Amino acid sequence: MSHQSKTVVVVGGGLGALSGAIRLARRGFRVKLFEKNERMGGKMNERTLHGAGGAYAFGTGPSLLTMPFVLDDLFSDAGVERSEQLDFMPIDPICRYFYPDGSVLSASADKITMLKEVGRFAGESEAHNYTRFLEYTERIYDLTSEVFLFTPFQELRTILKAKHISTLFKLPQIDPFRTVHSSVKRFFKDERLVQMFDRYATYNGSDPFQAPATLNIIPWVEYGIGGFYVRGGMYRIVERLTELAMSLGVEIHTGAAVEQILHANKRVCGIRVAGEQIDADYILCNADVVETFNRLIDGFPRRTRRLNRLEPSVSGMVFLWGVKKQFSQLAHHNIIFSADYKTEFDQIFKQRRAPDDPTVYVSITSKTDPHHAPNDCENWFVLLNMPYLDDQDWYSEVERMKAAILRSLKGVGIDVEGSIETEAVLTPQDF
Repeated sequence: MSHQSKTVVVVGGGLGALSGAIRLARRGFRVKLFEKNERMGGKMNERTLHGAGGAYAFGTGPSLLTMPFVLDDLFSDAGVERSEQLDFMPIDPICRYFYPDGSVLSASADKITMLKEVGRFAGESEAHNYTRFLEYTERIYDLTSEVFLFTPFQELRTILKAKHISTLFKLPQIDPFRTVHSSVKRFFKDERLVQMFDRYATYNGSDPFQAPATLNIIPWVEYGIGGFYVRGGMYRIVERLTELAMSLGVEIHTGAAVEQILHANKRVCGIRVAGEQIDADYILCNADVVETFNRLIDGFPRRTRRLNRLEPSVSGMVFLWGVKKQFSQLAHHNIIFSADYKTEFDQIFKQRRAPDDPTVYVSITSKTDPHHAPNDCENWFVLLNMPYLDDQDWYSEVERMKAAILRSLKGVGIDVEGSIETEAVLTPQDF
């Protein structure tokens, strides 16, 4: 079926926008994509910093790939073999966890390896509990992935299709009435394991002490399906998808901020870019929905007010460090946990301020891609969870947070301070 005469304008150049543009072009639409930044990719980007010994390469967005079949499906829909375009590498350990008491757990998606590690770390009964927890998370995935992951979720009526009704009858099994934390606690006695599995709520910006336990679907995605890295860096996904879109005839405009989505008689009719109207039959908007209604679409005050009542997700502060030393105790992905997770999340979500004792995530892609750092050096992407924008003075927080990171690292025997030769910082303001 050809839609050659119909034009779709895509707003944004992130992964969702690119994948939408590819699928629409493949179905015969004329597709024009507008991205306000000079580079494609949205949150997924990369930067280079220079030190005395050479260049450090950093991904500045998502650092772990899960559910690789989503990208496999996109490429095959476009008639291309993904494995010829992108090399997905399973990461093992998926993540190394460091606790304030000095204990360390190396998490693996290989079930046998993980059972042994949990047993060593917390005893055989907790290894048995891990098996039960994994079965529970898989059940949530099986019941909800069709509804929540693979179905457009704008309208309640989507959920009420016959094939989804059975899921609603099994509602208690998807655990929506407890919090992530209270459900994780039902499985594990060891508080360190509770903290580890609570962390997965932050993958979509949520507080484990408030978010529904249905989000325990996320550990299954990582441990049941696997966690991957893209050889060369995650930004290769953006590059290959951009090439694929262009090969299908998608017109890509970068440095082109959409100023307004135009509509008349209850139908969209185009967009305005740099004062010029560009006509369209359809619009695919990949910008955040709240931002879209506040900045791009007028005439819907009730919907805009309703959207503005939604709580934003957690934000982040990122330090990019070129480190002129190698730390063998660290893996590709690492977490250094705070001593009091509940207080950390209360400070982020309820007091809306940078936490006093933040959990520290460190991703070092040079562990897998040695050319991302000079010889005998490492590229550290250091991420802290932060409150969403709320008139904070972020620049005064940067030094306080850097001191907190260095303190946490020293607490687990890692002294990096004297080895940082180059640095860049991203605050919630930048994001």
